[in-house]
Amino acid sequence: MYLVASREYDRTRLEIDWAKVPFAEVKFHRSFADTHGALLVDIDYSICEFVADHREVVDTDVLVAIQTLAETYRTQTSGIIYEKPLDYPLQRALYEHLKLSIADFRKEETERAGMTTIRESDVRDALIFLTQLCAIHANGRPKGRAYIDLVRGQFPKEEFQKAGSNIVLL
Repeated sequence: MYLVASREYDRTRLEIDWAKVPFAEVKFHRSFADTHGALLVDIDYSICEFVADHREVVDTDVLVAIQTLAETYRTQTSGIIYEKPLDYPLQRALYEHLKLSIADFRKEETERAGMTTIRESDVRDALIFLTQLCAIHANGRPKGRAYIDLVRGQFPKEEFQKAGSNIVLL
């Protein structure tokens, strides 16, 4: 309860310096989330899946992974294929998990529609959007999880809970 109240207080005092937000030159129309909602939710779900298996993940890990993947897609849409390897294993694992999730989403979308409806630029824009969202909502604390909790709030609480152990201690 106190954590939620402190985050709300932080949000009321927050003034966003757009020059410090990643990809500051990219602006989105209010309808972007409506148009690309399925892709955004899929990426958010993938983040929650990863965090459920790796409790040590914090907002900065998510920000670095999403931002690096957005940069990869940005160079890819310009015709250059380049991936910047991440040094921290947890961030690299999240990066790979998100990459596979996006590939699966595109494959399922192609099977459902009979053709690909999601362009590389759509994925790039969705990742940039989420990078900016993460940068704005992360509270800047080293072990902060404000953004992760925000994303997790979209889904039922039980969705990402691990099954308890069946061991009975006497």
